[in-house]
Amino acid sequence: MDYSFPFRMRNHLTLVSSCLHCFPVSPQHCLTAFGGIIAIPLILSQGLCLQHDGLTQGHLISTIFFVSGVCTLLQVTFGIRLPIIQGGTFTLLAPSMAMLSMPEWRCPAWTQNSSLVNATSPEYIEVWQSRMRALQGSIMVGSLFQVLVGFSGLIGLFMRFIGPLTIAPTISLIGLSLYDSAGRSAGNHWGISAMTTALIILFSQYLRHIPIPFPTYSRSNKLHTSRIYIFQILPVLLGITLSWLMCYIFTVFNVLPTQPDQYGYLARTDLKGDVIDRAPWFRFPYPGQWGLPTVSLAGVVGILAGVISSMIESVGDYHACARLSGAPPPPKHAINRGIGIEGLGCLLAGAWGTGNGTTSYSENVGALGITKVGSRMVIIVGGVLMIIMGLFGKIGAIFTTIPTPVVGGMFLVMFGVISAAGVANLQYADMNSSRNIFIFGFSMFSGLVIPNWLLKNPDAISTGVVELDQLLQVLLTTSMFIGGFFGFFLDNTIPGKLNMLGQMHSLLC
Repeated sequence: MDYSFPFRMRNHLTLVSSCLHCFPVSPQHCLTAFGGIIAIPLILSQGLCLQHDGLTQGHLISTIFFVSGVCTLLQVTFGIRLPIIQGGTFTLLAPSMAMLSMPEWRCPAWTQNSSLVNATSPEYIEVWQSRMRALQGSIMVGSLFQVLVGFSGLIGLFMRFIGPLTIAPTISLIGLSLYDSAGRSAGNHWGISAMTTALIILFSQYLRHIPIPFPTYSRSNKLHTSRIYIFQILPVLLGITLSWLMCYIFTVFNVLPTQPDQYGYLARTDLKGDVIDRAPWFRFPYPGQWGLPTVSLAGVVGILAGVISSMIESVGDYHACARLSGAPPPPKHAINRGIGIEGLGCLLAGAWGTGNGTTSYSENVGALGITKVGSRMVIIVGGVLMIIMGLFGKIGAIFTTIPTPVVGGMFLVMFGVISAAGVANLQYADMNSSRNIFIFGFSMFSGLVIPNWLLKNPDAISTGVVELDQLLQVLLTTSMFIGGFFGFFLDNTIPGKLNMLGQMHSLLC
């Protein structure tokens, strides 16, 4: 049968049939994905030498919003056909940063000094665009593998060998490998970062079950009051907004330092004030906007490791989304379509120049249970809203003016949750088994030790073949690849029974 909506809704979920009824709910899904979508360009800007070019950062944010909206429409309409948002993926961020840390792609020293950077100079533009083009080509070629796996039905074969002891270290090391980015951003003013973190924790954990009354209107009940769990839906946005406001007040009253070399200077809100003025009102992202993509073997293989991790994560999201939206478990052909469309989405993201791919958003799946609305139309409207946001250049520019310590506070929570989400997969394995404890512990520790040592000893790999050196450098400095490889190899070679392995595919079938 064709796996499409609507199905009979369960778990008190309702079906929205009118576009008008979607507008109160659709923005909630967009805003739920907001933190992850804007975080990726901000992190990538460090490897692309864009720390001091807020206008280009805004263009990247607008582009990723636009592509996420397009991919959401494709996934909901032609892919898995479940109400699930598509957005940037952290699984491609780790290999991308590993690729950009290679000697030939390290940022020149002068790009780290804001006083020496002229964002409009041809030399500077070529510095960051050459790195972006290399990233684009690797993502586009790597995404073809996901398209092949999805539309050929090979994903089912892969999942037979990939269990929680492979998934747990892979996902956990995505978050753990980004601790340096979080520390650098938060360390610019630990007080502001701590305030941001505390507010997000307060809203997402302590106040999540407290509804707030809002005036609403419906044809049947006219003007009435509805109780909305606003803290559960928008904890990140609320935390960032309040911290942003405090930084603005501190800036106006000169509480924060005015000299660039002083601690806390980057918490000021007037550092990128001209970015919003210079950003165009309307800007249409297009494929190849940064030039013709280039391809490197090392980059492609590194991206492949991220693509495989993304596929594994998405399969779990499909099942969770179907359960929460009241649909039957997705059949194999629906999962194949979903993975194939995600691969196509990564191809589009690479062509458009987001520096990243797309994947299903777990945050959006959780929002289904909060909004109690499981209609595809809601997500379609949400996808259109993201496309519109991507077309207005000033929206992306606004996000680049978030003070660095506020971003750092958001990273502390976000990357911690990603790490914990990986560990949560161990609930499907018997952790009373010394075998499973060994596999997980060794995989995790190796995923931290090996990349850390190689980053401190970049000349350690010297085979005499430059391309092979680059390939090994990217793979062995990508934590999630190391952890996932050891988890996969040991889990499938050390003897053990199926119920001890806790293979994920047996639980999903």
